[in-house]
Amino acid sequence: MRASTTRIEPGPGQESVWDYPRPPRLESSPRRIRIVLNGRTIVDTTRALRVLETSHPPVYYVPLEDVAPGVLTPTERASFCEWKGTATYYTAAVGDRVEADVAWTYEEPTPAFAAIKGHVAFYPGRMDAALVDGEQVQAQPGDFYGGWITSDIVGPFKGGAGTWGW
Repeated sequence: MRASTTRIEPGPGQESVWDYPRPPRLESSPRRIRIVLNGRTIVDTTRALRVLETSHPPVYYVPLEDVAPGVLTPTERASFCEWKGTATYYTAAVGDRVEADVAWTYEEPTPAFAAIKGHVAFYPGRMDAALVDGEQVQAQPGDFYGGWITSDIVGPFKGGAGTWGW
């Protein structure tokens, strides 16, 4: 079954992911981003960047210096994005909770995304909480993209069953 690509009309104060550009756009976000793992706040920042791409909820990139010390350990995993370049991954650990390959960064991003150097993104669904201005986000469907869905973002969203070909 193919998922619907029929754009949901945004209401007041909402954005449609179908109005986001392709290639994607990078922009600053003044919103407060908090991430909690194993009961500990590991990120609390208002200095995030977000990537906006057609059919995807925003992905928030937070400064590495705003991640609690000692939480992230580099892994061997890498992936390639045609827009941003090669991503490398981190495992996050707090106490006895370990989430492998749960965060990623672009150590040498393409020129258009140079501003994300020194920033890291997290899969929100693998954290205790991922919040935007205090609102618990819903993770983008699937296990690849890592978008953050809030009440001010409407889809449909790429990532779930039947959406790979969008």
